[in-house]
Amino acid sequence: MSHHRRAPTALAAAAATVALAAGCSTSTADEVAPATDGAVRGDLTVFAAASLTSTFTELGAMFESAHPGTSVRFNFAGSSDLVAQIRQGAPADVFASADTTNMTRAGNLVAGTPTDFASNTLTIVTPPGNPARITSFADLADPDLQVVVCAPQVPCGAATDKVEQAGGITLTPVSEESSVTDVLGKVLSGQADAGLVYRTDAAGAGDRVTEVPFPESAGAVNTYPIAAVSTSDNPAAAAAFVSLVTGPEGREVLSGAGFDAP
Repeated sequence: MSHHRRAPTALAAAAATVALAAGCSTSTADEVAPATDGAVRGDLTVFAAASLTSTFTELGAMFESAHPGTSVRFNFAGSSDLVAQIRQGAPADVFASADTTNMTRAGNLVAGTPTDFASNTLTIVTPPGNPARITSFADLADPDLQVVVCAPQVPCGAATDKVEQAGGITLTPVSEESSVTDVLGKVLSGQADAGLVYRTDAAGAGDRVTEVPFPESAGAVNTYPIAAVSTSDNPAAAAAFVSLVTGPEGREVLSGAGFDAP
């Protein structure tokens, strides 16, 4: 949390005088509130899909550097969980989903029309060296394998279901996780023979996993939309962050992490 000291009385009076001279409404001296004049400052809370953790953390630092006086906080989780939290009144300024389905579920919780900014594709990850010798998506149906996937309501789980249905393959996972990072964590910790994650997660894990791409994943590409939250207390900063993500700087960071264009 950011804490703002109360300005000395003389400074507060001077600030009020300047504000009145400029024709602006005054505010209490201890408020460093989101700007009402279009300037970007103050706190910004971004709710983003777990698969965006690395890229959005980098973009958040870029945003703070470009806008002195701002502070960006992130809440990374499964997209369906984020929608539920916003619906329950959790304070948020921006929502970035790993699929269009959960953004649609957000409905009037977001302002305006969401903007698609990236896409991602599933891949198989195994412990280093692929000890179970998995070579295809169909191999994951082997009941002797410990396979971990995302839960169906999470975008990576919905994509998994789509691939299963298209290929007539039924998986029997040992667990269904609430976010893609939890699936990756099970593989990294040796609790699974294989997991279904995004290509960006596999790239981020580097040599800690072995990736097994499968062609069927092309039929279940997830598109990522972003939008300001309609109840945002800082709409100017929310709009600026959305612009950063959807603009050339955001595209460069996302592309570098393995995300495709939307």
